Amino acid sequence: MWPEVPLDQLGHVSRGKSRHRPRNDSILYGGPYPFIQTAEVKAADLRITAHNQTYSEAGLAQSRLWPKDTLCITIAANIADTALLSYPACFPDSIIGFIADEQKCDVRFVKYFFNTVQERMKMVSQGATQDNLSQDKLLRFSIPCPPVEVQREIGDILSTYGDLIENNRRRIALLEESARLLYREWFVKLRFPGHELVKVLDGLPEGWELKPITDFVTLLSRGITPKYDDLAKGLVINQKCIREGRLNLAPARRQSKEVKQDKLVQLGDILINSTGAGTLGRVAQIREEIADCTVDTHVTIVRPKSVETMGFLGVALLELAPTFESMGRGATNQLELGRADIGAVQLLTPPNPLQAEFHNIVWPIFEQVNVLVNANNLLAEARDALLPKLMSDQLAV
Repeated sequence: MWPEVPLDQLGHVSRGKSRHRPRNDSILYGGPYPFIQTAEVKAADLRITAHNQTYSEAGLAQSRLWPKDTLCITIAANIADTALLSYPACFPDSIIGFIADEQKCDVRFVKYFFNTVQERMKMVSQGATQDNLSQDKLLRFSIPCPPVEVQREIGDILSTYGDLIENNRRRIALLEESARLLYREWFVKLRFPGHELVKVLDGLPEGWELKPITDFVTLLSRGITPKYDDLAKGLVINQKCIREGRLNLAPARRQSKEVKQDKLVQLGDILINSTGAGTLGRVAQIREEIADCTVDTHVTIVRPKSVETMGFLGVALLELAPTFESMGRGATNQLELGRADIGAVQLLTPPNPLQAEFHNIVWPIFEQVNVLVNANNLLAEARDALLPKLMSDQLAV
């Protein structure tokens, strides 16, 4: 058996810093220093390679710049998600940073150990009002420590999977962005094929119209109230499944209620989160067949009329996500995005042949994205099968 030691005996451990109040003070942001938040740790597989916010000099002064390869461990909002910094960055006190002593451990080995105990960490973090993983609780988890050379070999093996997954994620992001850039080029900047030969009348190309979304669909409906059953075959998509313009079935749940045929999701359906602040307005499209699957009552199904326009309508509604987010009605925690409100939103609509031409270009892009997503799922399954055996010395390196 390998000896076990707490994290603080393997390097430096401390919470991130964000001392200034209010935290959203504009003077803190907009500078050159990356500012990492818990959602970005959660979204990473091995390394954090992107960020949405930066600190100014004032932001840095009340925080701390952590070095590359710092292990970020979330302790609030998302519990015990871990990822390595790919570059120096700041982060708030909802993240604990670990800087490894390379003579004692391999930081990748430590990161993968925490993967194996994440569920236990979530259990000890449960609180009456809000879950929280304190530094004291974190240090109660002793880490098995084989010789550093063995740790590095294990880190090399497991990080190969992580690097492949991250590479596929970058390819996915580039492919999806290419489809959205093409949409903007053709239907926002109006530089579509043959635009030089089309007259512009009252600001619109000849043959183009403004139409409500209802003109494009055969179904605009909320989902069902599920009967959850972990042993059932039926699958129900919830709002957690829709993030960053993409559908992730990992948070979906099993349910046993019989579902009418029209409320089973179909290829090309567009799903819009329709309840509550924070997730309201997020959009994703069904881009491959999913058997016996529906959505819950917090998600709206928008079903295109024809296969030829699936690509156009899907990207158009993805581009409208900020508009949908702003349309919620009601109290802050009970915001609702009504079906009628979605249906009334106007789209600048090109002639059907141009919609079909756009679909024929972007749908193969989305099919390639599906291939990469499925490849990542297989890579993650293979890594996760190896992980506990390598970390417990059941499988020799």
